[in-house]
Amino acid sequence: MNIAIAGIHTGIGKTVCSAIICQKLGYDYFKPVQAGELDNTDSMFVKRNVSNPACIIQEESYKLKTASSPHFAAELEGIKIEKENIVLPSTKNNLIVETAGGLMSPLAKDFLNIDLIQYFELPVVLVSNNYLGSINHTLLSYSLLRARKIKINGIVFNGPKNEASESYILQYTKLPLLFSVPQFEVINKDTIREFAESISINL
Repeated sequence: MNIAIAGIHTGIGKTVCSAIICQKLGYDYFKPVQAGELDNTDSMFVKRNVSNPACIIQEESYKLKTASSPHFAAELEGIKIEKENIVLPSTKNNLIVETAGGLMSPLAKDFLNIDLIQYFELPVVLVSNNYLGSINHTLLSYSLLRARKIKINGIVFNGPKNEASESYILQYTKLPLLFSVPQFEVINKDTIREFAESISINL
């Protein structure tokens, strides 16, 4: 089963969540659009920190130099991102597909991350993080996915724990909590492997 990893905001921990799932379940990893940090991409992060040999890092469809919204980065570089040019990699393995930013972040004019998820008919793992405003962002993301009739397999909380926020989100959405990621002091193959070994994941 292929799964989309989507966050309630940018910089929310999608890539760490992806690495944990790839380590635990041996999924392949695919980030269709990478904007910025081409010398340290999300694909490179997963490759560097996942030791499960079953996980294959698939090549991005678009790699953009500018660290900004993909639609703007592409415009600056004279590139048009088109969904027809984003093809799920041919693999016998299950696949993690990580979005570039939040659900409503644009990849091109009239083409959002959520449109890509819907185009590939992918169920979603929604990654949240506890900061002031995260309840609102999480419930908005949840409501949007429900309105688009996109299946949500569960939620992941990343970073420092906030029991009040997390319990409210889970009570409101009725989503299963897949796992909670602590605030790692150091992230490397050992911490990802040790954490993955400590949890069970039912997607």
